[in-house]
Amino acid sequence: MRRAVIAFTAFLGGLVFLLAGPANAGPVDCEQGLRGTLRLQGQPVNGVKIAVTTEGGQPVQEVTTNAQGAWDVEVEQPGKYKVTLDVGTLPQNAEIRGGNNTRTPTVYEGNCSAVLFALQPKGAPGQPQQQDTGGESSFWTRAAQLTFEGFNLGLIIALAALGLSLIYGTTGLTNFAHGELVTLGAILAYGFNVGLGLHLIPAAILAVLVAGALGYGQDRFFWGQLRRRGTGIIAMMIISIGVALFLRYVMLIFFGGENEAFAQYTAQPGVEVGPITAAPKNFVAMGIELAVLVIVGFALLRTRTGKAARAVADNPALAASSGINVDRVIRIIWTLGGAIAALAGVMLGLSQSLKYTMGQEILLLIFAGVTLGGLGTAFGALVGSLVVGLFIQVSTLWVPPELKSVGALVVLIIVLLVRPQGILGRRERIG
Repeated sequence: MRRAVIAFTAFLGGLVFLLAGPANAGPVDCEQGLRGTLRLQGQPVNGVKIAVTTEGGQPVQEVTTNAQGAWDVEVEQPGKYKVTLDVGTLPQNAEIRGGNNTRTPTVYEGNCSAVLFALQPKGAPGQPQQQDTGGESSFWTRAAQLTFEGFNLGLIIALAALGLSLIYGTTGLTNFAHGELVTLGAILAYGFNVGLGLHLIPAAILAVLVAGALGYGQDRFFWGQLRRRGTGIIAMMIISIGVALFLRYVMLIFFGGENEAFAQYTAQPGVEVGPITAAPKNFVAMGIELAVLVIVGFALLRTRTGKAARAVADNPALAASSGINVDRVIRIIWTLGGAIAALAGVMLGLSQSLKYTMGQEILLLIFAGVTLGGLGTAFGALVGSLVVGLFIQVSTLWVPPELKSVGALVVLIIVLLVRPQGILGRRERIG
């Protein structure tokens, strides 16, 4: 019952937290009109022409995307407009997902409507294009591509969710500052990579080590002190929201509000593997993510520290009476959680641009993966995150990309109605 109350409170707190967070301001100001941003594999696309006309075909304005891939057009009258992207100005290795280069958004009085053109890499140069036999072939090709992208996203979410799940399992704390640990890892790697001139690989390793040390310090000097003072779980959860806001704005001061990118591996030509096209960095990143998840899972099952962590998660008082140093185990979990979150931030930064809100933006998906898989279970976080990532990407076959997160949350609700403890969670006795 206690965990059910905490989970429900965490959900409500998350909604308040996300609504109270800073709005992600668009790259351009727009009082009444249309705007958008073009990105290819997380990188802005510059120099693409966008033409806006009225619904009746009267020209309004033609603009070109800037260095951040952004464009905007202000209109005098609200109503329906036609936005056309000039595919001839796209980079040679880019195309519009689905092939439709026209959008018909509606502008409401005093509002600026966002227009989305999802870009994806083209096939290898010189390869003959697959014939569309009634649309069936292209549908399954797109489904395969989205499934791959879903696994890629799911593994990144799983890395971030793993640390959150382990911390919850051993302490009962729903840590809303965990998204900032993800951002911190990416920013540390960026500082070592761009600021100090290190190659991204040693920079990422240093960022993971530093983030792990900071995770240890968090528990040693902050969360551990609160536990010893008898601070309640709900109070600590509220405190974590304040910590998240504090860290976010500190990173804004030092990192800035602009989107940045690592010095290496930012733009790579796509590689075709069957119906899938992806940059080589995506395959390597997925291999690293899988390896880390398997190693951590094996360590939890086979090592003495892992068994001690599971004992603390099951019953801290009984574990302490059995001779287990509970504070030491929790400190190790915080160190591991901070390091894994930092690695997730580096991987997320490879797949998109870096910004100070990147962890906050995937925090709800992290919570969804943890809750869906089963609170406090490492393998549950992996399974739940993969399901979330897959549904987010594959759902765009049928729903607009703007609503792609809805499908994952609907699945979360359905699964929890049938199995309240999550996919791999354990049913608890109530009363």
